[in-house]
Amino acid sequence: MTAHVREAANQDRFAAETERFRRELFAHCYRMVGSVHDAEDLVQETYLRAWRSYAGFEGRASIRSWLYTIATNVCLTALEPRRVRLLPSGLTGPYDGPDRPPSHITPGEVSWLEPLPDRWNAPPADDPATTVVARESLRLALIASLQHLPARQRAILILRDVLAFTAAETAKILGTTTAAVKSGLQRARARLDELAPAPEELLEPTDQRARALLDGYIAAFERSDAGLLEQVLRTDATLEATPFRDWYAGRVTCIHLLDTYVLGSPGDWQMIPTTANDQPAAAVYTRNTDGALRAHGIVVLTPTATGISRVTEFHEPALVGMFGFPDTLAD
Repeated sequence: MTAHVREAANQDRFAAETERFRRELFAHCYRMVGSVHDAEDLVQETYLRAWRSYAGFEGRASIRSWLYTIATNVCLTALEPRRVRLLPSGLTGPYDGPDRPPSHITPGEVSWLEPLPDRWNAPPADDPATTVVARESLRLALIASLQHLPARQRAILILRDVLAFTAAETAKILGTTTAAVKSGLQRARARLDELAPAPEELLEPTDQRARALLDGYIAAFERSDAGLLEQVLRTDATLEATPFRDWYAGRVTCIHLLDTYVLGSPGDWQMIPTTANDQPAAAVYTRNTDGALRAHGIVVLTPTATGISRVTEFHEPALVGMFGFPDTLAD
């Protein structure tokens, strides 16, 4: 067998053994860094490093734990020089100053969290309980809270509580001791309890009530009808949008802001339903000065049995393409 043939055979074997883990590794990297774009790059780096060391792997561990070792350490290295990815609510309290449009943040001043298209999620696991934990761990509020943990604590918490690696396996992945893992997990859980919002019983995106809330929110924008927002937002709803510093609490405040500064005229907005972070979402288009409906960003809703509790909008046109939608819509 020639060297070229052996190389091709090794590549085929490597792909057969590792490709089935790509999507769950992507979700892992996303949890770690809070950015779909960065997670893509980190998964690519993971597979590049895995291929380079594949010849020496020799099955000393499971292929899955070996890949997670590489991916986790790739993420930790990438996180060393980077700022925390945030949402506006991670910067300050809700705005309660004089009536004015939201204030922008200077480009580059803050690294913003990004939403995750559900079509990129790992396929469901065989164990329903494991599937539920994995899905809930991708919800936007938790991803935002995770970014505030020190990187190694974040890794420990994800490996132990989301991916169900044992303390010994986690210690091996991180090159540390079991005692250090247990201590780090305790601190991470305590910090997350401080950071995470009060637990809510969220509706699944497939629940008819969740879809009705999404449809109502979309209709409010497309018809420029603030009254429809009254029907779908909870009295304690919050509203935030990147790249704005200000965010808002309370249905009355949120509706006033949207009605005064955002809704415009009927036809100025159009939205396409989708899902993100296991939550109802929509690709958002706005009418440009040339009359065309152009990509504006992604909005993610937090639906509960009593209405939408949080609206999080990402004003980044490139995200619309990432969710598989076109840059421009025809009327």
